Amino acid sequence: MFSGFLTESIVARAAKKGACEIAITDLREFGEGRWRKVDDKPYGGGPGMLMKCGPWFAAVESCLSRRGDGAGRPARVVMTDPKGKRFTQRDAEALAAEDHIVFMCGHYEGFDARIETLATDRYSVGDFVMTGGEIAAAAMADAVVRLLPGVLGGGPAATSAESFGASGLLEAPQYTNPPEFRGMKVPEVLLSGNHRKIEEWKAMQARLLTEKERPDLV
Repeated sequence: MFSGFLTESIVARAAKKGACEIAITDLREFGEGRWRKVDDKPYGGGPGMLMKCGPWFAAVESCLSRRGDGAGRPARVVMTDPKGKRFTQRDAEALAAEDHIVFMCGHYEGFDARIETLATDRYSVGDFVMTGGEIAAAAMADAVVRLLPGVLGGGPAATSAESFGASGLLEAPQYTNPPEFRGMKVPEVLLSGNHRKIEEWKAMQARLLTEKERPDLV
């Protein structure tokens, strides 16, 4: 599931530049018994299968032991969890400052509750349930990797004025060529070359757009 994500676009570019290293750990390698079992029926009954403690503790502990970067900060272990905190740009910024992050992707009916003790953070990407945590982990990893120094062209300015950036607002509308398309014109101020007026317009539009589309952010 991760192969395309890791070999295309910004994440692949970041890894090629050495801005980050990404490794995939297969939970089945730590499965139990002949069939490498990683799940079992929940106590007390109920539908589905739960992820077992043994494979998860072994897998995460293996990731932490392979870190090999000396006396750095303790790793952040992130569990994808619908009960977790809603993941935001502030969380992406905080994780981008870390040395090592382990993402735990749930599956089946979910985790045995004791596995939660491994996590330093539990995040959800929205109020909905998916078949597994792989897509959520990939989304969070992408949000983090693009913030690493040197990954995006344009330096810090590339992310400072975008949606959910330092201002917390949505980004103002943007336009490119042609200046008019099917009767829809680019705002004159953006064609004026007056940078002060352009910045004032962008700030006003960001505020108005946020008040209209996401008043909860204001």
